[in-house]
Amino acid sequence: MTDTTIDLPASDANSPRRPGFARRLLASWFAIALWRRILAALLLGAGVGIAWGEDATRIAWIGELFVRLIRMLVIPLVFLTIASGVAALADPKRLGSIGVKTLAMYVFTTALAVATGLLVATLIAPGAGASFAGAVPRAVAQPQDTARMFMEIVPDNPIGAMANGATLSVIFFAILVGAGVIAAGKEADPVRRLLASGAEVMLRIVGFVMETAPFGVFALIAVVMGTTGPASFIAVLKLALCVLIGSAIVTLVIHGGIVVRLLAWLPPLPFFRGIADAIMVGFSTSSSSATLPVAIRVAERNLGVSPPVASTVLPLGATIGMDGAAMYVAMLTLFAAQAFGVDLSLADYFVIAGTTTIVAMGVAPVPSGSLFVLAAVLHAIGITPAQTAVVVGFVLPFDRILDMIRTVPNVTSDLSIATAVARWEKEMDVAEYLSANDE
Repeated sequence: MTDTTIDLPASDANSPRRPGFARRLLASWFAIALWRRILAALLLGAGVGIAWGEDATRIAWIGELFVRLIRMLVIPLVFLTIASGVAALADPKRLGSIGVKTLAMYVFTTALAVATGLLVATLIAPGAGASFAGAVPRAVAQPQDTARMFMEIVPDNPIGAMANGATLSVIFFAILVGAGVIAAGKEADPVRRLLASGAEVMLRIVGFVMETAPFGVFALIAVVMGTTGPASFIAVLKLALCVLIGSAIVTLVIHGGIVVRLLAWLPPLPFFRGIADAIMVGFSTSSSSATLPVAIRVAERNLGVSPPVASTVLPLGATIGMDGAAMYVAMLTLFAAQAFGVDLSLADYFVIAGTTTIVAMGVAPVPSGSLFVLAAVLHAIGITPAQTAVVVGFVLPFDRILDMIRTVPNVTSDLSIATAVARWEKEMDVAEYLSANDE
């Protein structure tokens, strides 16, 4: 028998068709891990920004569009994930257990971050010899009264709170909705399923939006480097060094070493690999709030944290988990004291530590939000409002780059605490967590 080869037409259903160039290009693009694409975009954007200079602002709209897409998801995601997470607990006592552990952990890590900031700033002394010549004083608003801040957590209009982006009020209302579903029992099963389905839909949308992250990050970094530039950064080089060293210590030692390794009994390497997407977005947007949708996604998909824990811990952390901001405020306080020649006693250090730990939890999760609470801490050690305005005026032109650095420990704080709480509550898939290292 002679073998005969028959050439089938390209349209034959059984014939393998070579994909077009565009399809192959897209397949290659999506085959690269998202965090690698974001990192490449970040480095490329920095280079383009330095080369392009002020003209980099021409692509600012791309970065703004990306940030708007992320912010668009925050409030509906917070409400749906928290309400569905609480409803899924089925037992109100579990909610109390998770809440107490979460708050205790945030106070603990914030205090350690403040201590780190004080230690690094004391050793490096960034304010020694600092000159405020040319600094334009910038007044900052007085921090909100603490009692009023807690009062406004209870919204008089939940829909209005959602429209105004009042995250704490939305969290409070979502917890009540979830608790109501638990109390209603089987009759509320349709609502429970609706909330769970809504949360899943929002996470899918987050996945869609995250595919635009490399382009948004590229534009955001290019604009920052083009308008600020590395040369102007020399003016605050010692302070920047403090922020960089402090952020590394808080992220790697406190969050990775203490929280993940010692308290959650897990290896830290899979943790950092699993949250790379959230770190990149936090760094480029300088906003814990904007990073929240990504943080919830990586916690559930990469770290194995159950939806009830992720949806309870992370939205709360995006509002009060400000380890990077706490560290920075402590550093700025010592920077101001050193620059103005204020001698600090041991008692003053304890005052700074206590005040900063408290006010840091009220920092708005937006770029440069920590500067708005600086006045309260500086006032505690005798720095006048006029001097505070000079310090803010000196730092503000360079604060965006510093803010990008210190947002990273804000993000890792939230995710490390969510990991630890999930581990303690047995609400974690450890095998899925460990697989984050197998990419």
